[in-house]
Amino acid sequence: MTFNVLLLIRYAVFAAFALAVLVALGSWLVRTRRLSPFGPVGRALRQLTDPLMLPVERRVVRAGGNPVQAGWWLVIGTAILGILVISIAQWLFASWYSITGAAHAGGRSMLVLAIGVVYDILFFAILVRVLASWLGRGRYTRWLRPFYWLTDWLVEPIRRILPTAGPFDFSPLVALLVLWLLRQLVFQVLR
Repeated sequence: MTFNVLLLIRYAVFAAFALAVLVALGSWLVRTRRLSPFGPVGRALRQLTDPLMLPVERRVVRAGGNPVQAGWWLVIGTAILGILVISIAQWLFASWYSITGAAHAGGRSMLVLAIGVVYDILFFAILVRVLASWLGRGRYTRWLRPFYWLTDWLVEPIRRILPTAGPFDFSPLVALLVLWLLRQLVFQVLR
């Protein structure tokens, strides 16, 4: 059942990607005058491609890009969105199987699963925090506040103790190590 649903999602993503490629190609043919935009084929292609290309083109122009590249942005955006959809679907099904398996195995398995989920969330939050600092985004950025809120209790005490190494901050790395050791310790106690 699950395999069929994932296969259906993959086929839908591939179809959306193929459609994006065809729309970008049709728009490119008309815009570069490979086909006359005023002939019957060119008009038909413009009627088919403009509803999808014009919103992408507006966004590209607003961002300061070249409107001729809107087709590439449509194809790349569709590919990235498709990969995200497939990854999220696989994650959801894997999570569902983990939860149902742990529920059938008993309370200790549910506790181990909950600890694993908390560890994964904190690991991801620290990773986002580090990547955002590399990109020059700070703790006061609206979308980063939750990640700092989740990890400050662990990273900030380590930052106060650990000496700085020039421009490098190793406190998130040490926090990940401490988090991993805590998880291993709890798993040993539960087994």
